[in-house]
Amino acid sequence: MNTTIEHQPEKSRFVIAVDGEEAGRAEYFDRGSKRDFHHTVIDEKFRGNGLSSTLITAVLDESRQADKKVIPSCPAVSHFIDKHEEYQDLL
Repeated sequence: MNTTIEHQPEKSRFVIAVDGEEAGRAEYFDRGSKRDFHHTVIDEKFRGNGLSSTLITAVLDESRQADKKVIPSCPAVSHFIDKHEEYQDLL
């Protein structure tokens, strides 16, 4: 299973693909120095493979590199940050 993550800033989203097929996305609004993640979804066909955690880790790491704080409006992102102390500084 070959997994890739692509940032599509023109669409305000990150897309995770498996073997070239879009498997899910994390959508956001940029609000100055903050990035509001409001929707994360993994296609039903791909659920149960840990792709949500892979995607959220990547979007948080990229947000940190871009010097953006995070607003976790999406429950999946909020839950992930609650469980992973290493991302608390992004709040």
